Amino acid sequence: MQGVFFRASTKEKAEELGLTGEVRNLPDGGVEVVACGDAAQVERLVGWCRVGPPRARVDEVVVNEVEEQRFEGFRVVRR
Repeated sequence: MQGVFFRASTKEKAEELGLTGEVRNLPDGGVEVVACGDAAQVERLVGWCRVGPPRARVDEVVVNEVEEQRFEGFRVVRR
């Protein structure tokens, strides 16, 4: 869902949890999050994403494990 500050809120939550990575809007209206760090903290971020920020409507969260990537901080990727 776009227009509810999902990306900015995700960045804030990820930073609060000490994670690195990035978040971006997808052309289909979805949001993609890549998060790296402690597995328990990543799981907490996944749980938060299932609800999202106020006014968000989350229909589905799909979790895929990928090879570890290196990020400096957590960033919002703009198109």
